[in-house]
Amino acid sequence: MKHVDPLVIGIAGGSGSGKTTVAQQILNRVGADQIAFIQHDSYYKDLSRLPHLQHTEINFDHPNSLESDLLIQHIVSLRNGKPIEVPIYDFSTDSRTSQTFKIEPRRVIIVEGILIFVEAALRELFDIKIFVDTDSDIRFIRRLERDITERGRTTEAVIKQYQATVRPMHLEFVEPSKRYADVIIPGGGFNTAAMDMVVARIEALLK
Repeated sequence: MKHVDPLVIGIAGGSGSGKTTVAQQILNRVGADQIAFIQHDSYYKDLSRLPHLQHTEINFDHPNSLESDLLIQHIVSLRNGKPIEVPIYDFSTDSRTSQTFKIEPRRVIIVEGILIFVEAALRELFDIKIFVDTDSDIRFIRRLERDITERGRTTEAVIKQYQATVRPMHLEFVEPSKRYADVIIPGGGFNTAAMDMVVARIEALLK
């Protein structure tokens, strides 16, 4: 039986831009049974060996904070019809857990993350590159709510990190990577017209 290369879609955008919402819309409309969904956040480097006080000095918004080589290997494996074991990251301790979760090969691979268009080797794996473009104040509010409720951080710590690394790294890496996008979606997954076009294009390519 002839192996058919899957369609690989990259979804980038600033922290809190609505990338996951866009991915979820595609999952719901194209069919989750046809899609392997990977988040770049799962590939943060394990900091468990560092003293906890040094964790605050790590720039989590710089490309070097992520093990992108492993992500590239995993995408290639899925394209070759092989399952992968994705790390499970604990953001409350900045470390990888001992567990992983298995992702099986599918007709569509979606990769989501703020920095996925920055590195050429990763960028070249995508058949479709989508950039979710959302105003900075909305992105900050979403990040603040997420980090407090899901990652156990304080308001003061989130604001400090945003000013120290999130905003500078967005301007240095994320925003410039928008030029590599095939599609730019203003407002994220709630932009119905844009989502209709993206889903229609994916369905056409699958046929």
